[in-house]
Amino acid sequence: MTSGISRRARVLAAAVGTGVLVPLVAAATPAAAATPTVTCTSAKAGLAAKLKKDITAALATRKGTVAVGLYDRSTNTTCTLRASSAYDSASVVKVTVLATLLWDAKKTNRYLTDRENTLAKAMITKSDNAATSTLWKQLGMTKIKGFLSAAGMTQTKPGANGYWGLTQITVTDEQKLLKLLTAKNAVLSDNSRAYILKLMGQVVSSQRWGTPYGVPSGVTVAVKNGWLQRSTNGWRVHSVGAFKGGGHDYVMTVLTHGNSTMNYGITTIQAVAKVIHKDLAAS
Repeated sequence: MTSGISRRARVLAAAVGTGVLVPLVAAATPAAAATPTVTCTSAKAGLAAKLKKDITAALATRKGTVAVGLYDRSTNTTCTLRASSAYDSASVVKVTVLATLLWDAKKTNRYLTDRENTLAKAMITKSDNAATSTLWKQLGMTKIKGFLSAAGMTQTKPGANGYWGLTQITVTDEQKLLKLLTAKNAVLSDNSRAYILKLMGQVVSSQRWGTPYGVPSGVTVAVKNGWLQRSTNGWRVHSVGAFKGGGHDYVMTVLTHGNSTMNYGITTIQAVAKVIHKDLAAS
């Protein structure tokens, strides 16, 4: 009897080591900790409860692991879900790369060169990877970490060995960055903020999915998305956006992994974005 159990344990351990049984093991052990719930606060009566209910409902039937951040200055509204969970950044980190470039240029009181402008535009509007690699290498880890420190993005861990897409990001830090882009601060100059938002507003149409979904007419949109497939946790699909108009000024981050396809992740993000835009517009 004992030997039978130990042999089974050895087989299980070997299988888990190869990653074969990980989904089965996860499924066989119902959450030891309670599933995280959406938390919302607002200065506007009833808005927090409505957002919490609608975001929760939007995610009720979705698979994968989703993290959400919302902040609306106009109503002092904040919503979070898994705010400190780490995700591979994919191309969302490109906003951080550009912010670092501008932050560093400001320190030496210089404008971006024509070459840097060209690379920055390709990186943000078309999500050009080669342009990103060039700027990432040019900046180097010291400057990237310097910006993260200045921005208070303490949960962000830059990807090693040039793998910028494997930078670890959280909703908390992405929201911090979006807040820096959308209000006066000591880290980024007004010109730098305007430049980043301008490029995020010029993203090619095929990449304007995600957080802008369901945005009311007359509201300006700045967006950057990221997508990456890996052997574990399937597709990472992320979207960060800044929105202004209709009496609101808000930023939104939705990070996801464990998606079966890229489109599945996009649909999840858009289900969340749609209810957020709707609830804010009605408030």
